[in-house]
Amino acid sequence: MADNSFSDGVPSDAAEAAKNASNTEQLTDQVMQNPQVLAALQERLDNVSHTPSSYIETLPKAVKRRINALKQLQVRCAHIEAKFYEEVHDLERKYAALYQPLFDKRREFITGDVEPTDAESEWHSENEEEDKLAGDMKNKVVIAEKETATAEEPNPKGIPEFWFTIFRNVDMLSELVQEYDEPILKHLQDIKVKFSDPGQPMSFVLEFHFEPNDYFTNSILTKTYKMKSEPDKADPFSFEGPEIVDCDGCTIDWKKGKNVTVKTIKKKQKHKGRGTVRTITKQVPNESFFNFFSPLKASGDGESLDEDSEFTLASDFEIGHFFRERIVPRAVLYFTGEAIEDDDNFEEGEEGEEEELEGDEEGEDEDDAEINPKV
Repeated sequence: MADNSFSDGVPSDAAEAAKNASNTEQLTDQVMQNPQVLAALQERLDNVSHTPSSYIETLPKAVKRRINALKQLQVRCAHIEAKFYEEVHDLERKYAALYQPLFDKRREFITGDVEPTDAESEWHSENEEEDKLAGDMKNKVVIAEKETATAEEPNPKGIPEFWFTIFRNVDMLSELVQEYDEPILKHLQDIKVKFSDPGQPMSFVLEFHFEPNDYFTNSILTKTYKMKSEPDKADPFSFEGPEIVDCDGCTIDWKKGKNVTVKTIKKKQKHKGRGTVRTITKQVPNESFFNFFSPLKASGDGESLDEDSEFTLASDFEIGHFFRERIVPRAVLYFTGEAIEDDDNFEEGEEGEEEELEGDEEGEDEDDAEINPKV
């Protein structure tokens, strides 16, 4: 007996498929009528496609027109902010004149030209009581030894190697200093910051004052940093205050054979025709802190610098800013290392906050439903 796979002219497989499709449609209708399911689907779609720019594109033309008006207001705000920073620069110049007598006295104490009075030398440390007790105990035991040691203790002039010690203490500067730079930097007596005159383009000059030495005849080496405090016409919303845009160094008048920024190398050359060999000498650039006074120039002709040059220029700007904002105003604290400890503690605090934030985010991933109220 033959197998009858048709029923009323319709294959049984096709009938089963039609039945399943009908059930699926009914189930879909039921699901789509559930408000919670619809909300979840809409949220998924929003998360996939929503970005600020895509949202702006969906707005009516009238709303976009008002947004453009807001952007014009924002540009005007940026120009007012630029004016604010110009006045800040004027204030810096004003207060620099008030600081200068104190910095001049600092130089006199460092060089030994003036000896501070007892009142000027008095300083109360945080551990003063502990130091006093320890000193009293020591005095009772070795009073005679102390008198002898005091009599024999050397009394150098001023504070020897003050600025050179700062260079060694600050990583940003010590990385620039080569061994052959060190004896030169020991002659450094002062570093000053001078701000541009009123009405002149915004800039500042670093002055490095040296005592007479065996290396160069200059008494002052200068580095000028040019600044810009106005919104960029092409990208006005990127304005965040004054920025260094270029810098100029100075010519160092090296004494014969003392230029540490170049080195002499010997090369052998072979004559192509005769086959003879000769030795020639030539000077090539040499790593040195004093290359700081021969900086790379920012491109002013519209051509972009390569990545290495941009990094070098950015590092130069950062060092100039650090001299101006940190080293010169707080020199004694970088000499003692106290400012460096403060900087390190500040950086560690920032890292701790970042780690704590990351931990909070991980906790949210593990349990989004739990909310911990803060008292």
